[in-house]
Amino acid sequence: MKVILVASECVPYCKTGGLADVTRALYDELKKQGIDVSLMLPYYKGVPARGIASTELEFDVTLSGKHYTARVFRSNDAYFIYNETLFYRDGLYGYNGDYEDNDLRFAFFSKAVLIALKKLGLRPHILHLHDWQAAPIAVFLKNSFKGDEFLKDIKTVLTIHNLGYQGIFDKRALRYLELDEKKFTPEYVEFYGKVNYLKGGILFSDLITTVSENYAREILTEQYGAGLHGVLLKRRDVLYGIVNGIDYEVWSPETDPYIYTNYSEKNLRGKGLCKLSLIKELGIRHKRQRPLVSFVGRLTGQKGIELLEENLSFIIEQGCSMVILGEGEPAIERGLNKRLRKFNGQLALRIGFNEPLAHMVYAGSDIILMPSRYEPCGLVQLIALRYGTIPVARKTGGLADTIKDYDPASDQGTGFVFDDYNGSAFREAIKRALVVFYLKARWRRIITSAMRERFSWKDSALRYIQLYEGAIRN
Repeated sequence: MKVILVASECVPYCKTGGLADVTRALYDELKKQGIDVSLMLPYYKGVPARGIASTELEFDVTLSGKHYTARVFRSNDAYFIYNETLFYRDGLYGYNGDYEDNDLRFAFFSKAVLIALKKLGLRPHILHLHDWQAAPIAVFLKNSFKGDEFLKDIKTVLTIHNLGYQGIFDKRALRYLELDEKKFTPEYVEFYGKVNYLKGGILFSDLITTVSENYAREILTEQYGAGLHGVLLKRRDVLYGIVNGIDYEVWSPETDPYIYTNYSEKNLRGKGLCKLSLIKELGIRHKRQRPLVSFVGRLTGQKGIELLEENLSFIIEQGCSMVILGEGEPAIERGLNKRLRKFNGQLALRIGFNEPLAHMVYAGSDIILMPSRYEPCGLVQLIALRYGTIPVARKTGGLADTIKDYDPASDQGTGFVFDDYNGSAFREAIKRALVVFYLKARWRRIITSAMRERFSWKDSALRYIQLYEGAIRN
C-alpha cells in the first residue's frame, strides 16, 4: 500500500504547532508498519536546505487565469512544492497576522500536488490530507480533475485536527478551487457568504477522521461543530475518531535527558527530586510538601485561560504554587505578567516555547490543569500521565477519552475531570484533587495508574491502516 501524507507542516522541516509533530509521528509509525509512505509539504523560506535537492521538475499551475510556476524538491522522506512568490516569506501562514492570499497559496499547493503526482508517476492508493490547507485536494479530485485516468482511483482521507481552523475566505477563492457559481451554496463550499476550504474537504473526501472518538461525536453538535455540524452530520457514516499517540522514546521519565533525575512508577523518589529542581530553576517560593500545579500549552481561549486566570488566587490560597509555560494571545500574556507581583513568588510564568523546560515541568509538577473550552485530542494530558503528573481537566474531546476520573469508592482513576465550563466546576475538581493529594497512599496509587497508561502511535497507526484498507476496498 502506498500512502502520501499531505500537510502544511511537519517536523523537522516546518512547525507552528502540534500538527507538525503529529504528521511526523504518524509518518514514522506507518513506515515501521511496512507502509510505503511519503510526505508532501510546501517548501517555505524557513525550511532547512540540508538534505533537500531539486527533482528538476518544474511546471505551471493555472489558477483563476493566472500562471504560477511550481518547482518540486525532494528529501529522503518528503516532496516539497515551491513557488518563490507564494512561499518564500517569513512564517508559514502569516507574519503579524494571516497572509491575505492564503486562499491562493494553499489552492496552489493542493493543485500542484496533484499535477506533481502525474508528472512524477506517483500513484498512491491513499492521499491523507491534514486540515484545511490540504483539503482543496479532495475538492479538485472530485471536480476539475474528475475522471483523470491517472488519478481517478486515488482515495482521500481528511483528518480534522481542530475544527476551530477552517480556511474561510472571500468569494474569489471559488475560482481558485475551480468551482462554478453552482457550488457557491450552503450545500457545497459556501459558508455565510464566504468560501470554506475545510467544508469542501469534508464534502469531497472519501473518509474523514478527527483526533479522538469523543471529539468525533462532539463536532456533530451545534455547540462544538463550529458551524459545520450540519455537513458533518450528513457525512457521519464516514467520520471516525482516532486518538493521537505520543512518542514514548521522547516522553519517558525513565530515560528523559532533560530532567534532574530519572524515575519510574516502581521508584518515585526521583519525581520528588525533579520537583525540588524545578522549584529552584524557576525561583518559586514553595514548601515541598505542598502541591506544585502547572499549566503547559497555548495561551488562548480554547485552552480555558479565562477559567485559569479567574482562579489563580483560589489556587494560591489553597497553599499551591503555580507554573505557567506557554505562549499565545498577546493580551493574555500581558494580563498574566501583570499578576505576577500579586502572588509574591508563588507563581512562575514563562512565555515562549522551551522544550527542555517543558520536560522539567511535566516531571516536577504534582498536578497539571487543562480547563479547555474544547480539546480535539490533547497531548499535554498524555505526556503528563506518563510522568505521573495528575490532570485536572474538563471532560471534553480527547480529554474525556484519555483521563479516567478518580472514584474514591473504588480508589481507581488517573485524574480529576469536570463537566461544566465554569469557575465553580473547575474549583470543585481542584478541591477533589487536593484532598487526595494529602492522602499519600491514595495519591501514590493514582500516580502509578497514570504512569501505566499507554497511548502509543502504533495503536493509532494501525487504526489508520484499517481505514486506508477499507477505503481502497470501497
